[in-house]
Amino acid sequence: MTNVRNAAPGSRERTRSLAKAYTASLTGTALEWYDFAVYSAAAAVVFPVLFFPESDPLTGALLAFSTYAVGYLSRPVGGIVFGRLGDKIGRKKVLVITLLLVGIATFLIGVLPTYDAVGPLAAVILVLLRFAQGVGVGGEWGGAVLLSSEFGTPQRRGFWASAAQVGPPAGNLLANGVLAVLTLMLTDEQFLAWGWRVAFLLSALLVAFGLWIRLALEDTPIFRAIEQSGDRPEAPIKDVFRLEGRGLLAAILCRLAPDILYAMFTVFTLTYGLTQLGMERSQVLTATLIGSAFQLALIPLAGWISDLVNRRLLYGIAAVAAAVWPFVFFLMIGGGSMPLFVLGVVVGLAIHSFLYGPQAAFITEQFSPRLRYTGSSLAYTIAGVFGGALAPVIFTALLSATGSWVAPAIYLAVAAVLTIVGVLLGRNPQHAEDEEYLEVLSSSRAGSAATES
Repeated sequence: MTNVRNAAPGSRERTRSLAKAYTASLTGTALEWYDFAVYSAAAAVVFPVLFFPESDPLTGALLAFSTYAVGYLSRPVGGIVFGRLGDKIGRKKVLVITLLLVGIATFLIGVLPTYDAVGPLAAVILVLLRFAQGVGVGGEWGGAVLLSSEFGTPQRRGFWASAAQVGPPAGNLLANGVLAVLTLMLTDEQFLAWGWRVAFLLSALLVAFGLWIRLALEDTPIFRAIEQSGDRPEAPIKDVFRLEGRGLLAAILCRLAPDILYAMFTVFTLTYGLTQLGMERSQVLTATLIGSAFQLALIPLAGWISDLVNRRLLYGIAAVAAAVWPFVFFLMIGGGSMPLFVLGVVVGLAIHSFLYGPQAAFITEQFSPRLRYTGSSLAYTIAGVFGGALAPVIFTALLSATGSWVAPAIYLAVAAVLTIVGVLLGRNPQHAEDEEYLEVLSSSRAGSAATES
């Protein structure tokens, strides 16, 4: 059987394609998570004032986080629609559509009139645009992961698939960096009046760059091989549930702890730092900024390590750490120390990196190549509803009901246990599945070369 490393016509062309795929995967998800991170920060400090002014502060926060959750609840729609298309018409075409959808929705949020201008209609439009963002991201993730990993070798899938995983901290870094600069440069009145809009409007530049990269890239070798072999599924969603249900369950459960852990250290800590510790907005944003900067290196490192050791074992160890660290973190910051707050967020996001880095490879490996986009998208989006969508609301409600950080920490620990169950249910990499399809592509090239000669 032809080695996967020889799947491309030449090493130089293969390297260029792989570099483009890695960049396209990273930049696209970075844009979409920039959008989501800007929204998350705005939901914590801006939207309760501008879109829910008649509510008390706690209710306003809950309502703002509810609109945040809409972006997750709409993801399964994107996963179903675009996941199916990704296995039928190709990864590249779908990724261009999802990029445009998220970018346009985010830009429109930046020009959205507030409650003072149009009354309750402002909140309705905000939720609709948030829904559109979620649909786009729901279809984006599975394709972005496959774009980079299917140009790489199966033996290094952990590293190459991590390109899409670097997108969230990169987007979070950009978003919180912009917000931190705006917070420092503007007064509170200026920031609430128009400063927050700047962060949303900047997404137009990122959309243009992302489209330029993606439109210049061909589809993945795996999809082209599936296309040539005539093995594209007719009913991919039905096939995933009928043929690969265990893999779907394992992939869903493995996402719960990372999603909830990320929500705790990028969203909930904003509210906790402001309301419980009396910190300044710039301080809590800076902590998230530093933690995200470390993730830029830690996520691909974790993906690379997962190629060298058993990926499931590494994932399980990180899940145990995710269950334990919040208890340590909240005890550390009880005195309101800024250095300890920053350290705690950095460690929390470092643990998240060792879950999130290998996650993309682990999820895609639960499905056969012909159903990989659909299966991965369904797992990602369904888990997002029960993980990231509800986590900020549940954190806030638990804190309000108990007045203590213990209940939110226990909530995360339970999610970590479920993630460990998912890891135990999952399967190890099946490299031969990719190699069989790439053999078809290699044979086709060889036949074309013989005909031309």
